Order: sequence, then C-alpha cells, then structure tokens
Amino acid sequence: MAELPLSSDNEAPVPRIKKPDWLRVKLPIGESYKHVRGLVDTHKLHTICESGNCPNMGECWGAGTATFMILGNICTRSCGFCAVATGRPTELDWDEPQRVAEAIHLMKVKHAVITSVDRDELKDGGSAIWHNTIKAVKSLNPDTTLETLIPDFKGKKEDIQRVIDAEPEVISHNIETVERLTRQVRIQAKYWRSMEVIRTLKEGGRRTKSGIMLGLGEKKEEVIQTIKDLRDNGCDVITIGQYLQPTSRHLPVHRFVHPDEFAEYREIGYAEGLDYVESGPLVRSSYHSERHVFPGLGRKEWQMQQLNPVSL
Repeated sequence: MAELPLSSDNEAPVPRIKKPDWLRVKLPIGESYKHVRGLVDTHKLHTICESGNCPNMGECWGAGTATFMILGNICTRSCGFCAVATGRPTELDWDEPQRVAEAIHLMKVKHAVITSVDRDELKDGGSAIWHNTIKAVKSLNPDTTLETLIPDFKGKKEDIQRVIDAEPEVISHNIETVERLTRQVRIQAKYWRSMEVIRTLKEGGRRTKSGIMLGLGEKKEEVIQTIKDLRDNGCDVITIGQYLQPTSRHLPVHRFVHPDEFAEYREIGYAEGLDYVESGPLVRSSYHSERHVFPGLGRKEWQMQQLNPVSL
C-alpha cells in the first residue's frame, strides 16, 4: 500500500478522502469553448485555466472568457498547492502584451482577467511586462474592464506601483491561506508581506481583491481572522473556495468544506464590511470576476437578501 502524504503540520498522515457530490464539475464542451480553445492555441497564449487545472474552465470558456497567464508558464516558486510547473523560466517575450491584447479583442470580451507566474529571477519581477500588457489591452480594447491577479513582487513597492500606474479596474493578490499555514502552503511567500501588498494597492487608489482556499487544515477562527486582516488592510473583494489537490505530489486535502460553511463565511465577510464576498466550493479567483468590478454591487445584493430572505 502506498504511503499516505503527511499533513501540512507534519503531525500525521492525511487519509485520501472521496470528493462529495457538490464538487461535480461539467466537462468542457460546446462551440464557445472550442472557439476560445482555438484562439489560445493560435496566439500561443498561456492560461491559468489550463496550467492551474481550474474546475471552472468548462463554464468560463463556454461563456467565451478565460484568464490569461503572462510571463511564461514556468514559475520560480514551488507552492504546495499549485499545479503550475516550477523551475528556471527561459521565456521572456516582449511581444506578449500585444498578443494578449489582440486575443482579448478577437474574443470580444467585456471583462478580462490576467495573471502571471512569479519571476523572482528578474530584477523587476516582470512588472514592466505587466505594465505593458495592461496598457496594450486597454489601448486595443477601450471598453473592456480588466482585473489583474499579481504576484507579491517580493514586496518591492516600485514594482507594484508599475501595475498601479497602468490603472486596471481591479488588482488582486491572493493570500491563499491562513497565517499559520502560509509557510507550508506558499513556502517562499509571507502572510504579512501579502497583506502589505493589498494595503499598497489600496493606497494607490485601486479596487483590491484577494482569495483564500479552504480544506488545507485551517481552523474556523483562523479563516475569520484572515477575513478581518484583509479588511483591515484595505481589501474590497474576497473569494473563498475549496482546495483541490492537483496531483499526489501536492498538499493533501484535509477535508471538503460543506457549502453551508462557505455560506457562513460569506455572511461573516459582509458583516465585517467587505464590499463583495464570493464564497463556495468551486469558487476561484476569477470566478464571476466581471461582477467584482462594480463597487457596492455585492453588498447591495446581500442587503436585499437580508430584507427578503429565501424560504427553504
């Protein structure tokens, strides 16, 4: 019998558990999906949808949207949850910003999401490519709103400022997990450095966003504290979803969190003052991100639900 993987705190092996019914994912099909698939291949683009094994790829691509990943598909970091390849990147393509802009134009999307691998070997962390990509997208697609999911750039404010100066509608940086588990889950990252990134983005006048994964061994009170920490550092939008183990080499799932618990975190987030809370088993950073652009939308819908609760 194969040895079970150790838990994140090395206390004991974590048994593999079966996925519950609420985590069923539809296979990607349909003409819209095929169209997006063709554009991604033709323009030699990387998407986090593929590299990250996103469970919503079928739904999002079927709707004609995708999250583009710039700066190659090899990351300099080795996070314990992520399916993106780790190594020494060889790709740095200064024509990539224009290719991304052209693909978004051909897809005719009203809202686009761009993310990247970490490029710690570059002096500027790739922030110049980031700046050029945002500018190219906005130049060719003036009516398209844009969310950028950025790395921490090792906390270097001049690199973060390059993204701020390009003026995307939303800038996101994921905290990923609670403070206690950060060292195991994100390895080269730091919890409070990421919080400082969020604060810098907010002070730069941008709409801010972050995301948390559940099921890695965190405690309920730690999740609530993370929500409060994000709020205190200027986060406007938060996404909370279930961690799914990409391969046997990655961190194991400690538990599958029930949808009712996700709903509870949504209520807590709004009660703590966040502007938009997206919380559910299959929620990922870019899920429904076109709605996260608009200040007050999520809070207004939540307030309406408080006035008119749905009868079960």
